[in-house]
Amino acid sequence: MKATLRLDKLLAHTGFGTRSEIKQLVKRGVVSVDGKTAKDSGMQVNPERDRITVDGEPVVYREFVYLMLHKPQGVVSATEDTRDRTVLDLLDEQYSHFDVFPVGRLDKDTEGLLLLTNDGKLAHNLLSPRKHVPKTYYAEVNGAVDKSDIEAFARGVTLDDGYVTMPAELIVLHCGRPEAGEHSRIELTIHEGKFHQVKRMFQTVGKQVTYLKRLSMGPLKLDEALPLGKARELTEEERQSLLAHGE
Repeated sequence: MKATLRLDKLLAHTGFGTRSEIKQLVKRGVVSVDGKTAKDSGMQVNPERDRITVDGEPVVYREFVYLMLHKPQGVVSATEDTRDRTVLDLLDEQYSHFDVFPVGRLDKDTEGLLLLTNDGKLAHNLLSPRKHVPKTYYAEVNGAVDKSDIEAFARGVTLDDGYVTMPAELIVLHCGRPEAGEHSRIELTIHEGKFHQVKRMFQTVGKQVTYLKRLSMGPLKLDEALPLGKARELTEEERQSLLAHGE
């Protein structure tokens, strides 16, 4: 972050309105910097050093926010969409001025952990193919998932477009009996993020994913106490471990 930035940009970033609305606040004389009434909404201020108030209310500036969303089915991992609700539509109004975006994506019909932030550097590092950030999923699969699938995934499987996946760790929680109408329940950890990868990996071995939920991304694990469709800010411990992982 730059040492200084425009007053109107800082106030817009902390939710006090648009730049034109902030200009009116300054004109009304309700904005002060270090105890002196601000005269110019474009003046340079230092958010770490200067004491800024609006109508006597101290302004607390944060450059970045980090949110954990328990994504439900039926919403898309995008900042805008002309047909469907997006994950941004699920966030509280207080985050609207931060311009957050989803780090990666979950399919419309996939639930689970989704990180949203406005920290572009962290997002780039977590999504970089060179980082091989592990992502763990829970899935229900139509078909009997057994030792042969564990071994195939451990070697890497060839997807429908010819791409050979990196070795993945498959844990069978329950091997379903198709003749009894049972689905298999599994956990799968992958180290890349190809389009529909988990579903396509199971298609390769002749099986179909019927339910998919992401449990973790790098060191960040889904808070199961977080209701479906709700978001919360990361704890300091979660934030620090994620930042360290993304370096």
